[in-house]
Amino acid sequence: MEACKRWNFIVIVVMVIGHAQAQLSENFYSGTCPFVEAIVRQAVMTKFSQTFVTAQATLRLFFHDCFVQGCDASVVIFSSNRDAEKDAPDNLSLAGDGFDTVIKAKQAVEAVCPGIVSCADILALAARDSVVLTGGPSFNVELGRRDGLRSKAFDVPGNLPEPTFNLDQLVSMFAKHNLTQTDMIALSGAHTIGVSECSKFASRIYNFSSSNPIDPSMDPTYAQQLKQQCPPNVNPNIAISIDPQTPRTFDNLYYQNLVAGKGMFTSDQVLFTDPASRPTVVDFANNPGDFYTAFTTAMRKLGRVGVKTGNQGEVRRNCAAFNS
Repeated sequence: MEACKRWNFIVIVVMVIGHAQAQLSENFYSGTCPFVEAIVRQAVMTKFSQTFVTAQATLRLFFHDCFVQGCDASVVIFSSNRDAEKDAPDNLSLAGDGFDTVIKAKQAVEAVCPGIVSCADILALAARDSVVLTGGPSFNVELGRRDGLRSKAFDVPGNLPEPTFNLDQLVSMFAKHNLTQTDMIALSGAHTIGVSECSKFASRIYNFSSSNPIDPSMDPTYAQQLKQQCPPNVNPNIAISIDPQTPRTFDNLYYQNLVAGKGMFTSDQVLFTDPASRPTVVDFANNPGDFYTAFTTAMRKLGRVGVKTGNQGEVRRNCAAFNS
């Protein structure tokens, strides 16, 4: 009898999980807000025409959101007490243009379909549109997420990859979200349009060790270039492009840079220096189509992480505030 109860419990759990995933679909709003993708795309394009930062900021915002509370737009919540998710130290570098993109896209959608489309779905669509606007691949976005009801700064530590991570640490963190090593390497390719503060990689170009002040895995010429951009007395929050060659184009040069020893972070360069991940980096460096295919697959998987569906969460009226 006890074994039967346990089996029934397992079946129920599997059915619930399966039902939650099934509620995400590409045509979720076909009957309630059929033009949502066009509305969001136009809002992102408008913002992008004003500042390129829109693209990398929105894409990074999506990643940071999904890895903490799941893809539920909890990172967009504003708190006057500065204790929301966005106020955590690891999120302070998130550019305001990403938040502004989501909020303005939501306003545009609300004007046509009030109370229908979640901020979480708008963020997922805006992230995809950001990739496309910078020359990257397009892909269909699954929809049907609900917005989360929790946003706390103390939930963030330990849930985002650090620039000092080695391969094992990266693989382990991504595996928690059902993302494979290949998914992780592909998603790292988003750095092709990313930026970083000097403080995030300063230890690799200054006083790496007493015998070698520059990380030996870094190309010396690239290290000197970074030193010129980030002298010791520079504001540590100055942002530097991670891809020094085509920083405004979503392409596979990020991987070519890794092969050449031009990875900005330890967590970037280790993807090439570690034999376990090197073949994938080389493949992506030589075959952009392989990278694009892997990236779109990984983005769709990322978009399913910790989603709230059905009666869970809410559909916020304002992405920066919980419904009262």
